[in-house]
Amino acid sequence: MNIPRNIKMVISDFDGIFTDNSVIISADKSISRKVSFKDIMGVSLLVKNGYKVGFISGEKNPVIEMIAEKFNIKEIFMDVRTKIEVLKDILERNNLTPQDVIYVGDDINDMECLEYVTTKITVPNANKKIKNIKGIQITSSCGGDGAFREIVDEIIC
Repeated sequence: MNIPRNIKMVISDFDGIFTDNSVIISADKSISRKVSFKDIMGVSLLVKNGYKVGFISGEKNPVIEMIAEKFNIKEIFMDVRTKIEVLKDILERNNLTPQDVIYVGDDINDMECLEYVTTKITVPNANKKIKNIKGIQITSSCGGDGAFREIVDEIIC
Protein backbone atom coordinates (compact mmCIF):
# COMPACT_ATOMS: atom_id res chain seq x y z
CA MET A 1 0.00 0.00 0.00
CA ASN A 2 1.03 3.55 -0.61
CA ILE A 3 0.38 5.41 2.64
CA PRO A 4 1.66 9.00 2.82
CA ARG A 5 3.70 9.87 5.91
CA ASN A 6 1.61 13.00 6.62
CA ILE A 7 -1.49 11.01 7.64
CA LYS A 8 -2.93 12.26 10.93
CA MET A 9 -6.29 10.49 11.07
CA VAL A 10 -8.06 7.37 9.84
CA ILE A 11 -11.81 7.60 9.33
CA SER A 12 -13.64 4.39 8.58
CA ASP A 13 -17.01 2.94 7.85
CA PHE A 14 -17.75 0.01 10.15
CA ASP A 15 -19.94 -2.65 8.55
CA GLY A 16 -18.06 -4.22 5.67
CA ILE A 17 -14.70 -3.06 7.06
CA PHE A 18 -14.68 -4.34 10.65
CA THR A 19 -17.31 -6.93 9.78
CA ASP A 20 -17.95 -9.16 6.78
CA ASN A 21 -21.33 -7.43 6.31
CA SER A 22 -23.19 -10.39 7.79
CA VAL A 23 -25.73 -9.96 10.55
CA ILE A 24 -27.28 -12.52 12.84
CA ILE A 25 -30.91 -11.76 13.60
CA SER A 26 -32.17 -13.46 16.76
CA ALA A 27 -35.73 -14.55 17.44
CA ASP A 28 -36.20 -11.38 19.52
CA LYS A 29 -35.16 -9.38 16.39
CA SER A 30 -31.89 -8.23 17.94
CA ILE A 31 -28.95 -8.01 15.56
CA SER A 32 -25.42 -9.29 16.17
CA ARG A 33 -22.24 -8.92 14.13
CA LYS A 34 -18.90 -10.70 14.28
CA VAL A 35 -15.91 -8.34 14.55
CA SER A 36 -12.26 -9.26 14.11
CA PHE A 37 -10.18 -8.60 17.22
CA LYS A 38 -7.25 -7.87 14.87
CA ASP A 39 -9.15 -4.79 13.70
CA ILE A 40 -9.92 -3.65 17.25
CA MET A 41 -6.22 -4.04 18.05
CA GLY A 42 -5.55 -1.88 14.99
CA VAL A 43 -7.60 0.93 16.55
CA SER A 44 -5.59 0.56 19.76
CA LEU A 45 -2.31 0.77 17.85
CA LEU A 46 -3.36 3.90 15.98
CA VAL A 47 -4.39 5.64 19.19
CA LYS A 48 -1.22 4.57 21.03
CA ASN A 49 0.86 5.94 18.15
CA GLY A 50 -0.82 9.35 18.23
CA TYR A 51 -3.21 9.04 15.29
CA LYS A 52 -6.81 10.22 15.46
CA VAL A 53 -9.54 7.72 14.61
CA GLY A 54 -13.12 8.28 13.56
CA PHE A 55 -16.11 6.22 12.48
CA ILE A 56 -18.92 7.20 10.15
CA SER A 57 -21.47 4.40 9.94
CA GLY A 58 -24.78 4.14 8.17
CA GLU A 59 -26.04 1.93 11.01
CA LYS A 60 -26.31 2.30 14.77
CA ASN A 61 -24.04 -0.25 16.35
CA PRO A 62 -23.20 -0.75 20.05
CA VAL A 63 -19.82 -2.25 19.06
CA ILE A 64 -18.77 1.14 17.66
CA GLU A 65 -19.80 2.77 20.94
CA MET A 66 -17.82 0.17 22.90
CA ILE A 67 -14.68 0.71 20.80
CA ALA A 68 -15.05 4.49 21.04
CA GLU A 69 -15.41 4.33 24.82
CA LYS A 70 -12.49 1.92 25.25
CA PHE A 71 -10.09 4.06 23.18
CA ASN A 72 -11.56 7.51 23.95
CA ILE A 73 -12.56 8.16 20.33
CA LYS A 74 -14.64 11.32 20.01
CA GLU A 75 -15.44 11.29 16.29
CA ILE A 76 -18.13 8.62 16.05
CA PHE A 77 -21.22 9.09 13.94
CA MET A 78 -23.86 6.42 13.44
CA ASP A 79 -27.08 6.13 11.49
CA VAL A 80 -25.68 8.60 8.93
CA ARG A 81 -27.25 8.66 5.49
CA THR A 82 -25.09 11.37 3.86
CA LYS A 83 -21.56 10.78 5.09
CA ILE A 84 -19.71 13.49 3.14
CA GLU A 85 -21.07 16.35 5.27
CA VAL A 86 -20.01 14.55 8.44
CA LEU A 87 -16.54 13.93 6.98
CA LYS A 88 -16.11 17.59 6.06
CA ASP A 89 -17.22 18.61 9.54
CA ILE A 90 -14.71 16.23 11.17
CA LEU A 91 -11.90 17.65 9.05
CA GLU A 92 -12.85 21.22 9.84
CA ARG A 93 -13.14 20.63 13.60
CA ASN A 94 -9.77 18.86 13.68
CA ASN A 95 -7.98 21.36 11.41
CA LEU A 96 -7.30 18.67 8.81
CA THR A 97 -7.31 18.61 5.01
CA PRO A 98 -8.37 15.78 2.68
CA GLN A 99 -4.63 15.01 2.33
CA ASP A 100 -4.25 14.43 6.10
CA VAL A 101 -6.70 11.53 6.40
CA ILE A 102 -7.33 8.04 5.15
CA TYR A 103 -10.94 7.15 4.49
CA VAL A 104 -11.87 3.46 4.50
CA GLY A 105 -15.20 2.41 3.03
CA ASP A 106 -16.81 -0.39 1.07
CA ASP A 107 -20.20 0.61 -0.30
CA ILE A 108 -21.95 3.30 -2.30
CA ASN A 109 -22.78 5.39 0.77
CA ASP A 110 -19.00 5.82 1.18
CA MET A 111 -18.38 6.89 -2.42
CA GLU A 112 -18.44 10.68 -1.90
CA CYS A 113 -16.08 10.41 1.08
CA LEU A 114 -13.69 8.16 -0.80
CA GLU A 115 -13.66 10.55 -3.76
CA TYR A 116 -13.08 13.54 -1.45
CA VAL A 117 -9.91 12.37 0.32
CA THR A 118 -6.51 11.78 -1.22
CA THR A 119 -5.83 8.41 0.42
CA LYS A 120 -8.77 6.07 -0.08
CA ILE A 121 -8.87 2.40 0.81
CA THR A 122 -11.40 -0.38 0.42
CA VAL A 123 -11.61 -4.14 0.82
CA PRO A 124 -11.76 -6.94 -1.80
CA ASN A 125 -15.40 -7.70 -0.94
CA ALA A 126 -16.46 -4.07 -1.52
CA ASN A 127 -19.08 -2.95 -4.01
CA LYS A 128 -17.73 -2.97 -7.58
CA LYS A 129 -18.33 0.79 -8.01
CA ILE A 130 -16.15 1.45 -4.98
CA LYS A 131 -13.33 -0.75 -6.24
CA ASN A 132 -13.39 1.23 -9.51
CA ILE A 133 -12.85 4.66 -7.89
CA LYS A 134 -9.75 6.26 -9.36
CA GLY A 135 -6.77 5.96 -7.00
CA ILE A 136 -8.41 3.59 -4.54
CA GLN A 137 -6.23 1.01 -2.83
CA ILE A 138 -7.60 -2.42 -1.97
CA THR A 139 -6.45 -4.42 1.04
CA SER A 140 -5.54 -8.07 0.60
CA SER A 141 -7.70 -8.99 3.61
CA CYS A 142 -11.48 -8.90 3.32
CA GLY A 143 -13.71 -6.84 5.54
CA GLY A 144 -14.20 -8.60 8.86
CA ASP A 145 -10.94 -10.51 8.46
CA GLY A 146 -8.27 -8.03 9.54
CA ALA A 147 -8.50 -5.49 6.70
CA PHE A 148 -8.42 -2.50 9.06
CA ARG A 149 -5.41 -3.96 10.89
CA GLU A 150 -3.67 -4.44 7.54
CA ILE A 151 -4.04 -0.70 6.91
CA VAL A 152 -2.81 0.16 10.41
CA ASP A 153 0.26 -2.03 10.00
CA GLU A 154 1.11 -0.10 6.82
CA ILE A 155 0.70 3.23 8.64
CA ILE A 156 2.78 2.52 11.74
CA CYS A 157 5.44 0.19 10.35
